[in-house]
Amino acid sequence: KFRPRNPRYFHRVKSGYDWNSYNRTHYDHDNPPPKTVQGYRFNVFYPDLIDKTKTPQYYLEPTESKEFCIIRFSGGPPYEDIAFKIINREWNRSRKHGFKSTFERGVLTLYFNFTTHWYRR
Repeated sequence: KFRPRNPRYFHRVKSGYDWNSYNRTHYDHDNPPPKTVQGYRFNVFYPDLIDKTKTPQYYLEPTESKEFCIIRFSGGPPYEDIAFKIINREWNRSRKHGFKSTFERGVLTLYFNFTTHWYRR
């Protein structure tokens, strides 16, 4: 029960169309623009933590490419760290726009979307 192992996890990439002014003039709903990554959802399960007072955390680490970064989830013993390669863009940390970072009942939940910059003259 307490040998080192990887935690179970679910992750989802949120993708969709970016209907900015360029895409609105060059595409329509019959011929849509290419999909872009708009955010991520991570659920990491830590049911058998030895030290239940320590909250599992996530860390962002750079890669060789400026386009990507690595998100590493660290829960403590008996779990090993798990890492994912994600797009390196600014997060929208507003709860109103879908940001959620909680640890309850043995589940670390991290939901975030990327910021959208609207052009205004």
